[in-house]
Amino acid sequence: MTDHIIDAKDKPLGRLASQIAGLLQGKNLPDYAPHKIGGNRVIVKNIGSLKITGDKASQKVYYRHSGKPGNLRQRKFSDVFRETPERVLISAVKGMLPRNRLRNERLKLLVIEKNG
Repeated sequence: MTDHIIDAKDKPLGRLASQIAGLLQGKNLPDYAPHKIGGNRVIVKNIGSLKITGDKASQKVYYRHSGKPGNLRQRKFSDVFRETPERVLISAVKGMLPRNRLRNERLKLLVIEKNG
């Protein structure tokens, strides 16, 4: 298992998430295969000083729904990032990973240090 340490200070969210997604899939390894988990563990530091570009802070909204009528919940990006910035990064990386059985296993290899 290879550890990759990434400093998130002043890096745009999308570019950081796509870099992490590629590492979690193992696309940098010579024995890459889409059906393998990857073998890379990614450690992210300074998540609180992540660079937010454009109007995401004021316009982006996260939605979730339980499936019951009238139960749509929405939260603004700025609120989520202020309370738990690691959720923002996990959500972005999760959206960039392939939607298959390996996605949750790959996400377990993502470690976010809160005080680093």
